[in-house]
Parts: sequence; C-alpha cells; structure tokens
Amino acid sequence: MQKAEFIWMNGEFKPWDEANTHVLSHTLHYGNGVIEGTKAYKTDKGLAIFRLEEHTKRLIESAKMVLIDIPYSVEELNKAQIELLRKNKFSGEENVYIRPFAFLGYGVMGVYHKAAPVETVLASWEWGAYLGDDGLKNGIKLKIASMNRAGNTSNMGKAKATANYLNSQMAKYEAIDCGYDEALLLDDQGYVAEASGACFFIVRDGKLISPPNDNALESITQKMVIELAQDLGYEVVRRRITREEIYIADEAFLTGTAAEITPVRMVDARVIGQGSRGEITGELQSGYFDIVCGRDEKYKHYLTYIEE
Repeated sequence: MQKAEFIWMNGEFKPWDEANTHVLSHTLHYGNGVIEGTKAYKTDKGLAIFRLEEHTKRLIESAKMVLIDIPYSVEELNKAQIELLRKNKFSGEENVYIRPFAFLGYGVMGVYHKAAPVETVLASWEWGAYLGDDGLKNGIKLKIASMNRAGNTSNMGKAKATANYLNSQMAKYEAIDCGYDEALLLDDQGYVAEASGACFFIVRDGKLISPPNDNALESITQKMVIELAQDLGYEVVRRRITREEIYIADEAFLTGTAAEITPVRMVDARVIGQGSRGEITGELQSGYFDIVCGRDEKYKHYLTYIEE
C-alpha cells in the first residue's frame, strides 16, 4: 500500500503514521465495524470522486444496522473526503481509493458494545487495478468457494460490516491457494450470492443476468452497470443463478468499486465463452471508464470534482 500524507480521524487530519488505535479497541476483539470503498478517478479536470453521496450514505446505513452511532452527517463526511484528497496532493499517476470506516475503540471489554467509543476514519491512497491490469484486459480465473456466504438468518449481509469479510477472506485464500484469482460464494441454497468483494454478472443470449441482492451487499457499481447496460439497449434480468448456468454462460464479469468491471474467463476449470473478455463485457467496461473518468457528459452528475 502506498502511504499518503494525511488520514482524517475523528474530525482531525493526522499524519499517516500517527492515525493509531489501542490494541484493546473493541472492534479488534469482537469484529463490529463498518467500511466503505469509494474511488476517485483522474479526469481532465483533476480527481473526481465517483458517486460520493451514495457511498457515504451506505456507510451510515451499515452503521445503523450494526448499532454503531457515527457522530457525523453524510454532508460532513463528504466534505471531509473532498478535503482529504486536496490535502494529500496525490501525484496523479494512479486513481485514488478512499476507505471511510467506523469502529469501536478502547474503553470497554465484553460482547455488549454500546458503551464503547465510536471512532470514525477516512483514509485514501493511490491504487491501481484491484485484480490487475491483465485481469481487466484478458479476464480472471474464478473458483466457486467450498464455503457459502452466511445466510440472512445468521448474518447482516446488507451491512458492509468488517465481520462479514472473514467469510470473504477464507474464500479468497482458498481460491488463490488453488491457483485461481478470485472466489465466488453461493448462498445456503446453492445459488450465486457474490464474489469475495464484488458482484457477479453473466451474459446469455445477449441478456445480462445478475442475482438479486437477497443475500449480497447492495452494490453501487452493480447499479451503475445495470443503468449503463439498459441505456445501451441491453435487457437486464435480476434472478437467481445456479452453478451449472455459470459454466455455459456466453460471458461473465465482476463489478465493484475496486473490481470495476473485471471479465471472467474461467470458472472451476470451465472456459467461459471464448476464454477472453466478451464483446458485451468490453462494451460495458469501456462505457464505465468513460463515465468514471468524466468523458461521458450524460453521467457527469455522478462525479464530485475535487478542485471545484
């Protein structure tokens, strides 16, 4: 990870190496915290944050689900993120990832958490393609994980909560250990839920198909891809997908703030389509990067320019 100069922590800008917490912070021991992933892209007007309002709102909503009271409004956190990028004066060589998060700090121990102090932090750093430039161009190998995504009766899957990502970590480790790039998790009924940190699409007969968010995070990037696809004239179907249907798909891809639009060329040793980035995936990927980089006037309302 590339260091930046400042991190915003509880209303103050601190030097990167001084933004610390105590080893007995509640979240370290019991796992209750919430995170966001937001990205700022290089445009002809400088850095612009993509769909800032929605990402910050989702952070507040996740916190509400897990009973963490963030003491800042969406507007305050939006302003702080803009100022953080200004103060860090990034080189402009890479796009910038922003990690807003809130966790329970030092003060109490034991499972009951409401007396623990809430720490709110905004960090940012330059970060390239999450699954690699080659993955964006040629596609990745995906493995269906042996463990399922936790069911709705035992987990708050709609919260972008830190505890939820232990499941993702174990699935991704398994995939990489088996020679793949990423993991795909099924739900407890055997239908596709999501990847370890991204949503999933297949293309069949010219239609885009993506699972409902019954047992997955409500993805902002997924919503953008659906809007873009429909604007391009493609039919988008939200329904459950089985393992077998993935194997015979014409195309497949992942979407997410970090994953952006990453083609999938192989799943469980089965080649998807032609074994490379599909035509529709390529069209959506090109359109998506035009949007986030400010090259498409139709969608510029989704960008928050840092220098304005």
